[in-house]
Amino acid sequence: MEWENPYSVGMTGLIGFSSGYYAMNDCDLVFMLGTDFPYRQFYPQGPTQIVQLDIRSEQLGRRASITRGFVGDVGATIEALLPLLREREDDRFLTQAVAHYRKARSDLDELAVGSEGKIVHPQQVAKVLSDIAAEDAIFTCDVGLPTVWAARYIEMNGKRRLIGSFWHGSMANAMAQAIGAQATFPDRQVISLSGDGGFTMLMGDVLSLVQLRLPIKVVIFNNGALGFIELEQKSTGFLDFGTEFKNPNFAAMAEAIGIRGIRIEDPANVEPALREALAYDGPVLIDAVVNRQELAVPPKITAEMAKGFTLYMVKAILDGRGNEVMELVRTNLWR
Repeated sequence: MEWENPYSVGMTGLIGFSSGYYAMNDCDLVFMLGTDFPYRQFYPQGPTQIVQLDIRSEQLGRRASITRGFVGDVGATIEALLPLLREREDDRFLTQAVAHYRKARSDLDELAVGSEGKIVHPQQVAKVLSDIAAEDAIFTCDVGLPTVWAARYIEMNGKRRLIGSFWHGSMANAMAQAIGAQATFPDRQVISLSGDGGFTMLMGDVLSLVQLRLPIKVVIFNNGALGFIELEQKSTGFLDFGTEFKNPNFAAMAEAIGIRGIRIEDPANVEPALREALAYDGPVLIDAVVNRQELAVPPKITAEMAKGFTLYMVKAILDGRGNEVMELVRTNLWR
């Protein structure tokens, strides 16, 4: 959506939040324009009609049952439909949806407030970056949780750019895309929101920042795990396995190869550290040690998800990992 659109009601889907989900779920008609929206569990239920338009006929009805399907170009179809629309004066649905969005937005921003002496929350890092970055900054984000934090907290303004692997979902994209963006736009601020998994997968590429003299700011969300995979495992009732990392001090490693390294371990240091990093004339690697147990809660918790988490917690306690369950509860319920 355009950054200044007054009718924006937020996102739905796995990385969205409640207002976008309920706006789509409660409407009479969903008109899908050239999209193959993949999250079946977030399509509206009940009597809502779904009309889909796509230039590729094989996409029609692929994800959900549709009332009508049309093959055609989005731009040409919209131009033909606009003169046929009747203006409505009843704006109750819109008013309710926009009000819900404002409440959901406020709730998300509350999660981004840090407390001195406690663990760093990734939401705080993303929100502060958004607040202090240049008005024409270019952000890149790795897949998984960095995409969630970027989508929920990086504020667009018509001049900024957000780049990610949104189509293919390929890991380790953020730093590589940042290198390309900085080489193309040497005078713009470029910030890579990297997961520790994505960063370490192509860690050798960080040498290019020194070699090519690129002043990229690489922010690593260091939660010691493949966080999104871990979340999916827990939500389906599995004990997390194969997701934990034994990470080095990334900031110290950066200093060893000639890059300014900054490590953040206290919420009180988030803003001053990020301001220092963005003001530095050269490449910087910010090692933000964030909470591993932070849940990127989707806009709708299904019965299957609730069942899965319950099963995970029972298994974790029986496996002697009750401390992990308590930390999960403390992080997401008792803040």
